[in-house]
Amino acid sequence: MTELLVVIVIGLVVIAAAAVVAPRLGIASPLVLVVVGVAASFLPAFGSVRIEPEWILAGVLPPLLYSAAVSMPAMNFRREFGAISGLSVVLVVGSSLLLGLFFMLVIPDLGFAWGVALGAIVSPTDALATSIIKRTAVSSRVVAMLDGESLLNDATALVLLRTAIVATAATFSFWGAVGTFAYSIVVAIIIGALVGWLNLVVRRRVTNPTVNTVISFVVPLVAAVPAGLLGASGLVAAVVAGLITGIFAPRYLSPQNRLSDSQNWRTVELVLEGAVFLTMGLQITSIVTKVERDHGGVPTAVLVAAGALVLTILLRAAYIAPLLWVLRRASRRGERMQDRLQGMQDRLNTSEGKQETVDRINARPGRKASERDLNRFAVRITRMLADIDYFRREPLGWREGTAVVWAGMRGAVTVAAAQTLPTDTPHRSTLVLVAFAVAAMSLLVQGGTIGPLLRLITPKADQAAIAEKTNDEVTRIFELLRTCAESIPQPPRREDAPRDEQFEAVKAYRLAVIAAQRSALLDARDNGTFDAEVLAGELANLDASQIAIEMRDRLAD
Repeated sequence: MTELLVVIVIGLVVIAAAAVVAPRLGIASPLVLVVVGVAASFLPAFGSVRIEPEWILAGVLPPLLYSAAVSMPAMNFRREFGAISGLSVVLVVGSSLLLGLFFMLVIPDLGFAWGVALGAIVSPTDALATSIIKRTAVSSRVVAMLDGESLLNDATALVLLRTAIVATAATFSFWGAVGTFAYSIVVAIIIGALVGWLNLVVRRRVTNPTVNTVISFVVPLVAAVPAGLLGASGLVAAVVAGLITGIFAPRYLSPQNRLSDSQNWRTVELVLEGAVFLTMGLQITSIVTKVERDHGGVPTAVLVAAGALVLTILLRAAYIAPLLWVLRRASRRGERMQDRLQGMQDRLNTSEGKQETVDRINARPGRKASERDLNRFAVRITRMLADIDYFRREPLGWREGTAVVWAGMRGAVTVAAAQTLPTDTPHRSTLVLVAFAVAAMSLLVQGGTIGPLLRLITPKADQAAIAEKTNDEVTRIFELLRTCAESIPQPPRREDAPRDEQFEAVKAYRLAVIAAQRSALLDARDNGTFDAEVLAGELANLDASQIAIEMRDRLAD
């Protein structure tokens, strides 16, 4: 027991040190942790370390994906959903099949089904590995695409892995595989949405921030475990619960609760992410030992892994190139519609235009327009205009495409998934080593060069233009906040009222103003009319103001 505690303490110290030292060295901390883990694996005390893969796939990944989903701008996720779904499903399936053919050819007596299983293991990008890209100067669209892809592609890969394993012992059915995948995703979405909603309903009634945060820690597992028991994707369920929480938490939970969540979840992320990469490196000795014991060729396995990594990068590039063309074409089509949509919005902002729109809808047979229908139509126009402006301001060119291709790194999920292969898998120890080598080389080569690569290909930013754009956004937000404040009637001034009563009246007024401003900013967030980062900063300022008011009230008591 004492030895275990010492190991845990050393691990936490190493994780904290890597988080502090790595940025000063210009290296991503996950790379440092993997290298430290590999070096430690040669020590006798760690030579036989084996991490149960289910601890990673079912115990660590759901909380990390949930946390990433909570913090992800939901509007950017919606805008990039077409690209995200293609990267998460089409690219993973295509890569798995082609890699399966490659592995069947280079590994003797493996077979296509087992090759596809290994292809499914190394195909998905890793959510933890792609977090490296956030430390670089890259387009927010690239970050949204990579975040969304890494949140969802694990589900595709794991379903495909299970299907390939089943196909080795039974007749493969294409439509059966499609049905299994659809069932896994649909059930996970339902469970995740239900858990996310219950999470908000329950925590809304818990006023203690500490207790509230403790409840939040179990939410991803409450979503993932039932989904897994029903044969669905627990990871997708955790992601959906996180998205629901992230979208509606500012409307349901108090600022104190959300601030407590943010601070504590950042600590959880640091520890879990660090532990995943550290243990990934620690397993290298035991994996190599098993290959040697089974008379497998370690150099050959590493060579196969290098070929597989090159192939995954080439396949990713071949998919990204036409994807960018499609996205640019859709953006240009939206720009051609902009003037027409702007004219429709201008008409809806006048009483005559609203009436004209209602009359036009009612003229159609069997249609009757209501005020609610008109409001929904106006919101849809607003969102479409905001989307067009977003795509115009954030174009995707060859530089962004290069970032998306090179940032698609493999990581600890690949290693954990490989260790779930059945014990009777042909060349099992070699396949696990191939998966580990792909992940390790991906992290070291792609992760170690992504920063210098982006600095090389990214033109020098026009700081004046960036500042002007930010100032314009802030000015528009301040105008919205001022309008909201003016819409709240000030409390009447009563000189004869007791001081406590006057204080309560002023406090109620200020809180009402903050509530109205927050509601307006959240509506703007949902419509996408402001930059996500600038808007998040203003929402944080409102939260800080409300916390300060309520804190002064407690101190006064």
